[in-house]
Amino acid sequence: MSTVALQATKNTQSNSNAAGVDSTLLGVFITLMLLGLVMVFSSTIAMGDQELSTHTGKFWKQLVHMLLGLMLCVFVALVPVWAWQKLSIPLLGFSVLLLIVLLIVGSEVNGSKRWIVIAGFRLQPAEIAKLAMVMYAASYLTRKQSEIQKFSKGIVNLGVILAIIAGLLLAQPDFGSFVVITVTVGLMMFLGGIRITHTMLCLSVVGVAMFFMVTTSEYRMKRWMAFLDPWSDPYGSGFQLTQALIAIGRGEIFGVGLGASIQKLYYLPHAHNDFILAVIGEELGLIGIVLVIALYALLLHRALVISRAAELIGRIYAARLAQGIGFLLVFQAMINIGVNLGALPTKGLTLPFISYGGSSMLVCCIAIGLLFGVDRQTRIRERNAAHKRVHT
Repeated sequence: MSTVALQATKNTQSNSNAAGVDSTLLGVFITLMLLGLVMVFSSTIAMGDQELSTHTGKFWKQLVHMLLGLMLCVFVALVPVWAWQKLSIPLLGFSVLLLIVLLIVGSEVNGSKRWIVIAGFRLQPAEIAKLAMVMYAASYLTRKQSEIQKFSKGIVNLGVILAIIAGLLLAQPDFGSFVVITVTVGLMMFLGGIRITHTMLCLSVVGVAMFFMVTTSEYRMKRWMAFLDPWSDPYGSGFQLTQALIAIGRGEIFGVGLGASIQKLYYLPHAHNDFILAVIGEELGLIGIVLVIALYALLLHRALVISRAAELIGRIYAARLAQGIGFLLVFQAMINIGVNLGALPTKGLTLPFISYGGSSMLVCCIAIGLLFGVDRQTRIRERNAAHKRVHT
């Protein structure tokens, strides 16, 4: 066989692999979901589901959420990325409409309106809005590449859209989602090419705004004071954090064993969603927490690698979208982990793919599906280009 034929065969074999999926990203995705399913079962088995009168109700619900999420993930990954770029503006408009409807007919829990109940299913519009804003920002940064360094044309317009979303989130109020989406879009803009001076100006404006939002809100100030010294009121404002720290402290390095957590027995509030990492820390120890952090770090790494590959072949929207999804998922995870470890004030944010919750799971699966779609279509482009080089 000639040298050219041998080289062509090797290229075909390598390209057939290239046309598949990112195996590392797939492994991270599946591991996070399976870990989440196990920990939801562990954290709810003693508490059970009062509505269904069963100890495994939340486990089965989460399993259904996962299966639906996997189907959505596959479907989204197969849709061309350019189609999502065209749909980014309608999807953003739909998410804004949902946020407005939420303020009118949403169910209020603990002083916040965050869910719309539809046929027994609780929909959290903030989850949809975060992903829709990322998709829109990626589209905007692609369309306005030549103007992004101009403050009045490139930054202000996107800032206005972000301010509308932020205002609707704060009206619920949902300060955690506001922080996540603001930082995510800010990082996308920075990688999109805005000037350093404009970056510093935006950071200053956002920082001042957050300072006033915290200092002028009584409940946010209480959370801030509880964060600074949770042990000053361990049975009141500092209860969640102190119980989480007790759980993590009990776990030490190797944990007390899967299923053996004591804090989940009605001591630790929201043990199956917002504070599920504390249960992981108690049952699996420092090793479990480090594993979770490593998985999210690897997810971000793969997202940036996929983004870079897309950008190198000129697929700018796909690159910006991959960056935004990586930042969105991982920054939310960072906040949740920081809250559980006492490094950040308490926020009502889930741990992506691990915490219990239908809206969060489905939206996170759609987001990872978009990332798989970018990777898949970039690999196909690279394969086709390699075939052309071989035949020429």
